[in-house]
Amino acid sequence: MHQIKGTLIPIGGNEKKGHDEDEAHSLEFIEEDILYHVVRQSGGKNARVLVVPAASSIPIELSEIYIKAFNKLGVDNVKILNIKTRKDADKKISLELVKQANCIMFTGGDQRKITSKIKDTQLHELLMDRYLNDESFVLAGTSAGAMAMAEEMISGGSSTEAFFKGTVRMEKGLGLLPRVMIDTHFIQRGRFGRQSEAVAKFPRLIGFGLSEDTGMIIKNGNECTVIGSGMVIVFDGHKLKHNNEEVLEEGTPMTMVNLRVHVLSNSDKFNIKKRKVTVLPIEAPFI
Repeated sequence: MHQIKGTLIPIGGNEKKGHDEDEAHSLEFIEEDILYHVVRQSGGKNARVLVVPAASSIPIELSEIYIKAFNKLGVDNVKILNIKTRKDADKKISLELVKQANCIMFTGGDQRKITSKIKDTQLHELLMDRYLNDESFVLAGTSAGAMAMAEEMISGGSSTEAFFKGTVRMEKGLGLLPRVMIDTHFIQRGRFGRQSEAVAKFPRLIGFGLSEDTGMIIKNGNECTVIGSGMVIVFDGHKLKHNNEEVLEEGTPMTMVNLRVHVLSNSDKFNIKKRKVTVLPIEAPFI
């Protein structure tokens, strides 16, 4: 496979607290430090940004928040692509907007809405082509928008039933990250067990658990750098000595022996192919 030229920025989300039952009061809003990195990777203030709220049940309201946030960072060329159906994803205007953008920003919501509307459409094919071949292309996504980047996508599952088989539900994602599975709001929603079961199902894949206000800049599909104020929990199950996920009945507690877990923070790096961590020296400044 040839060198991947584009950049991915999955983000763990950062909703407002206290009104979780009402999406209008729990909008995904990216803090300036995270969004600053998105803008910088996309070429700076002259970047052409396209917000895609396909995962959201309130796409217009959510998009307006992103427009204001990007404007605050000096980016004036921000457009919205509101994809409601698969037919929308194949429209010429949709494809043209994706061709023109330096940065595509997938919002939060429900990752299954992203795959149901976009996966295997012409727009999906165009996203893949630009990601593989265009070094000026950035695809960012928060919460659901981050989770949909993976090939094996976590589509749901209970955190309160963690470490029991059946906790996690998996579907096929957009396939931008074939070696990685992503979970978000990771610390805040206690999703350690959910990601553990995902790794038990696919032990050759790396599991990333992104906490809120935290993301990763991923170059060439491999080199990851942590950004933001929280942690990224990395799950590596390729040397599991005991994994009974395949033989268990639903609802049964699982055993996983020799699961490797790394806790990474701002500026730490992870090489997906080599499964190698490079930790920032303590005295070094944050980025």
